[in-house]
Amino acid sequence: MAFEMIAQAFQTFFLRLKDVFLNFKPFPDILDILLVTIIIYAVIVQLRKTQSIQVIKGIVAVALVYGIVSLLDMPASTYLFSRLFNDIILIFIILFSGEIRQALERMGRGKFHKNLPFFNRSQEDASVDAINSVCRACGAMSRSKVGSLILFQRDTLLGDLTKQAVMIDSETTFEMLCSIFYPKAPLHDGAVIIKDGRIVAARCVVPMKNDRVMGEGFGTRHRAALEASLNSDCVAVVTSEETGIISVAVEGTLKRGITDSELREVLSGYLLNGAGGKRLLKGLKDKKKGYGADKPAAGPVSEEPQGEEDGTDA
Repeated sequence: MAFEMIAQAFQTFFLRLKDVFLNFKPFPDILDILLVTIIIYAVIVQLRKTQSIQVIKGIVAVALVYGIVSLLDMPASTYLFSRLFNDIILIFIILFSGEIRQALERMGRGKFHKNLPFFNRSQEDASVDAINSVCRACGAMSRSKVGSLILFQRDTLLGDLTKQAVMIDSETTFEMLCSIFYPKAPLHDGAVIIKDGRIVAARCVVPMKNDRVMGEGFGTRHRAALEASLNSDCVAVVTSEETGIISVAVEGTLKRGITDSELREVLSGYLLNGAGGKRLLKGLKDKKKGYGADKPAAGPVSEEPQGEEDGTDA
């Protein structure tokens, strides 16, 4: 009986294969084959990145057992396995729901939708939330004198800085930034890269030239911020570990001693309104020759903004 079933299955397969060749249509069929190939390849690549490959091995093992019990004509076991494989699509959806969700999220964050106003609005909202979170975090870290370096990626890709970094795919929140730059945290050294409102990497190392001439009072983070802004169009935000001063570096120019409310306007101008931040950054008053010598009061990290009173003009 089992051999008759196998022979019938082979006969059905070859008949369908014959129909495929007889009714072959070059353009739609080739496109169909390519689409299925791409989908299978993408699924395999995604599964290899996770532990789901072990689940696939288990399913293959179950299928082999099903084949064996069918050959041995074991009706009870065959019925049980046949019921299981009748719902295989539903089982796959349940087992790989997390991976399917991640794949759909990556498709949603892809570049194909950027010209659609509906999706652009969503991305702009994420950027606004990221700017607000960065400003709150920088204000808190400024008062507590916690050093930080945050790079906002724009058109120039910063992939070279992430080769030795810790990759993160997270919303940009006040709590996440303060956790990353907490002095005893393993990720506090290096820079954080924010792209499209999301934190994509932490502990990024910015290569610096040893012959770069800088003034007194500039630390490693300021040098890294300037270097990153010279080699790309990113907007770099620094809080000083020594003085708590907030600085912004854009296009190789560093403006020091700005408040978190000024920082919000500058970031909004650059990231939301094109070159609007450039005019605002140039318009900010220099504080003691641009070195920002005012020192915010030290204190515990809190969510309240730094405010305009954290410094006076020279």
